[in-house]
Amino acid sequence: MSQETYYDPADLGRFGDIAEWDRELARKFFDWYGEVFKEGALTEREKSLIALAVSHAIQCPYCIDAYTQDGLQRGVGEEEMMEAVHVAAAIRSGASLVHGTQMMGRAKKMMM
Repeated sequence: MSQETYYDPADLGRFGDIAEWDRELARKFFDWYGEVFKEGALTEREKSLIALAVSHAIQCPYCIDAYTQDGLQRGVGEEEMMEAVHVAAAIRSGASLVHGTQMMGRAKKMMM
C-alpha cells in the first residue's frame, strides 16, 4: 500500500460500494440516512452544520470532507463552520474533564 495518507480521499466517493457485500443492509442504511437529513424540525442546512460538528467530535476525515462541502453548498459560512467546530471541541473536552470527577473520587477513597 503506497498511499500518502492513511485515509484515501477517494474512498469517500466509493462509500456506496459497501452495498457490494450486503445490498439489503446497505439499502436500509442509505434509506435511513437519507430520511435523517431531510427537512424536518431542523432545516437541511442546520443538519449539515450539526453533521460537520459531530464529524469533528468523532474525527472522521471523510465526514469532515463531505459536510464541509455540503455546508458550503447550503450557504454555511466560514465563521459558522468554525463556531460549530468549537462547539464540538468544547463538548469533547468537557466530557474528558467531567470524567475527572471519577478520578478525584477514586483518589480520595484511595488516600483514606
